[in-house]
Amino acid sequence: MNKRSADESRKRILEAALTVFAEYGYARASMRTIARQAGTSVGGLYLYFKNKEELYLTFLQEGLNDLNGRTQDALRALDEPVGAINAFIAISIDFARTHKESIILQGRELGFTFGSEFKRRFSRERRMMIENIIKKGTASGVFRACDAAEAAKVVFNMLRGFVVSMAIDEESLFTADECARLVLHGLLRRSDE
Repeated sequence: MNKRSADESRKRILEAALTVFAEYGYARASMRTIARQAGTSVGGLYLYFKNKEELYLTFLQEGLNDLNGRTQDALRALDEPVGAINAFIAISIDFARTHKESIILQGRELGFTFGSEFKRRFSRERRMMIENIIKKGTASGVFRACDAAEAAKVVFNMLRGFVVSMAIDEESLFTADECARLVLHGLLRRSDE
């Protein structure tokens, strides 16, 4: 099998996994169902992934790496910190809503420690993106002086709370605009400062 064909097969399997995990959840999804959805044999599936856990972790990592990539691309295109905070929040909330069934709710089913090292690294990267926006805003005088690392934790965990709320009570969810408005209200420098 050539590399291109192998890459296409792997991509097809991950797309099938998205469908199957979203429909059945992690516990009820089977490698057999994923293989059928991907149009491959179970043996063919095991050529790429040694078990369902590895397949799901790969799926999770690629999805969250995609989120980070999209966020970084958007932030590179923005020079001003207000727009960057707005973009970060909007992209995060949109991702959570778009991937609710396939990634977000599965975390509750799998428990906190599943893929924990990757999740810690992902969380650190997200917090650092926010912290850098806040530092840039503070340095430019747009944001008030604050502990950027602590403020980044507040914003990150507020967005994490949004994700948790999706699994518990969707009526409590907020819009990206309202979230950004509230965050910026606390960060923006006032004329009397």
